Amino acid sequence: MISKIGVKSLLLALGVFTAPLATASSTDDAMARLEAIMADDARRQASYEAGHERIKFCGYCHGEDGNSKRDYIPNLAGQHPLYLFEQFEQFRDGTREDYVMTKLAQSLSLEERINIAVYYSQQTAKAREVQAPALASAGEKLFAQRCSSCHGENGQGFQNMPRLAGQPTEYTETALKRFKKMNPAASSSPMTAIASGLSEQDIKALAAYMTGQ
Repeated sequence: MISKIGVKSLLLALGVFTAPLATASSTDDAMARLEAIMADDARRQASYEAGHERIKFCGYCHGEDGNSKRDYIPNLAGQHPLYLFEQFEQFRDGTREDYVMTKLAQSLSLEERINIAVYYSQQTAKAREVQAPALASAGEKLFAQRCSSCHGENGQGFQNMPRLAGQPTEYTETALKRFKKMNPAASSSPMTAIASGLSEQDIKALAAYMTGQ
């Protein structure tokens, strides 16, 4: 289970903020409420159970346990709940674009989006078999140099930095190539600048390494 998230979360859990979840007026407020849920064992369990009831559609692609059933679709298992919720909001407001995910995010209530984020955050990500050990070895060195400071030494992620460990190779390659094509001057993501310096071989190596973690 994820540990309690800071003093702010403790204050929230103690009732400093008591407005009902459904009346959250902004993403920041909603994310603060999510932190409060994660800081309270009983509320986290209730949210987890409610999330489990609502992930049937998600499970067709991402798996009931959050481990993707398709190589081009990401794992959700073990992602930080704040990251998962933030992605939901980006699909909902058009910051990220995907026909299925946008429609889904717009069809779910705020409470449902939070509960799904909690549910998948508590699942265990499973490493996949490495198909190219030599390539993965090269990727390990690249990851330590360019990725670990944000995504963690083992790619486990941190709050709004996604977990990369165990992600399908095809998904990781596609994501890095997409960032590489973006104009750093027109994007707020630090990944555009990082990916711009990666060769095609670098991308393959990083994806191969992350798959096996």
